[in-house]
Amino acid sequence: MSKPFLSIIIPAYNEEQRLPNTLEQVLTFLQAQSYQSEILIVENASQDDTFQVARLFADQYHNDDLPIYVIQEPDQGKGSAVKRGMFMARGEYRFMCDADLSMPVMEINRFFPPAIEEIDITIASREAPGAVRYDEPAYRHLVGRLFNTLIRVLALPDLNDTQCGFKCFRASVAEDLFKDMTITGWSFDVEILYLAQQRGYRIVEVPIQWYYNPDSRISVAKDSMQMALDIFKIRFQNRQVRA
Repeated sequence: MSKPFLSIIIPAYNEEQRLPNTLEQVLTFLQAQSYQSEILIVENASQDDTFQVARLFADQYHNDDLPIYVIQEPDQGKGSAVKRGMFMARGEYRFMCDADLSMPVMEINRFFPPAIEEIDITIASREAPGAVRYDEPAYRHLVGRLFNTLIRVLALPDLNDTQCGFKCFRASVAEDLFKDMTITGWSFDVEILYLAQQRGYRIVEVPIQWYYNPDSRISVAKDSMQMALDIFKIRFQNRQVRA
């Protein structure tokens, strides 16, 4: 089997309700493209029937032209699931895609050639010029902006939005960065982007249309505190390495 051009990696924790619709949209989109692709669903210690739902979909639609793989990652944490998917993927470009598909699926082609040439990393941005947010409560936007301000002060001053769940990596870049990832929770992508910045990789923000989903897996109170602690950890670890 030839190496695919694009791998779509979907981390899935307790996603039995949202996953079927997302997979149908992604599959329909990829079937219409001229390049070869694959879908990797990484079930992540779910407490519902996410794995069974994913397996049923893969059994129904898997074929050699567009294979669908279902992987179980026992270590909980979105970062663990994405890391596993990045190393299991075979694509020249590896696209991380949230299971809620809050970005329209047709936007995916804007993240890699020919839309953007010679990419290292492209990240979806809800804050870059041209981006549009739909239906997001004011308090969620405020919390997100406060967290992003902390990230910009301590780690990534040039990025408007590090936490949107749609990011694309060139294969060699993904393998270089994810092998050194230490944070497995929600802040893993800050660490990955911080490592990328330190190693001189080019990071491009792509403004997107983004639709708020009230069924979020993030707890604003609990997870925001842990994510803030993670940012200080990322900064401290880097200082230790460079000392």
